[in-house]
Amino acid sequence: MSLSMYDASVPVFTRALEILARLLEKGEAHAAAAGQAPADMLEARLAPDMYPLTRQIQAACDAAKFGSARPAGVAPPSDPDTEASFAELQARIRKTLDFIGAIDRAAYDEAATRPVTVKTGQSEMKFTGRDYLLGFAVPNFFFHVVTAYDILRHKGVQIGKRDYLGLS
Repeated sequence: MSLSMYDASVPVFTRALEILARLLEKGEAHAAAAGQAPADMLEARLAPDMYPLTRQIQAACDAAKFGSARPAGVAPPSDPDTEASFAELQARIRKTLDFIGAIDRAAYDEAATRPVTVKTGQSEMKFTGRDYLLGFAVPNFFFHVVTAYDILRHKGVQIGKRDYLGLS
């Protein structure tokens, strides 16, 4: 049996978003236990030119949403990126999970060869659905997930590889 485009997207994004939600819970608990203002954690970043934790979560959700929708030929919802609390970020993750979980598996029947165009500023990148998913969407998604993990670690949250892999 071959790996379907659906199997390479929705379950992968779902599992990692569920793990990201648990990591975020641990970050919130750490901030509370340390008497740290939530904003200190949410606004933390690894380098001045990188997104803070809040934007990493938003970007991971967007990458999952677009990575699931575009190959399936489905229009994703628009999210305004206004989350400013742990609870709002958790709601964003849940909303993303609900959206990608509702995409009909049959929508992926032609996903591998479906044209996908991504607009970036003044230019466009053109892909087949397969190349978009495997060469752009999945790597972009995991970049933001691992960066969120790294920010949490950097802020002292007691998480490790097993947490990132969803094994603890």
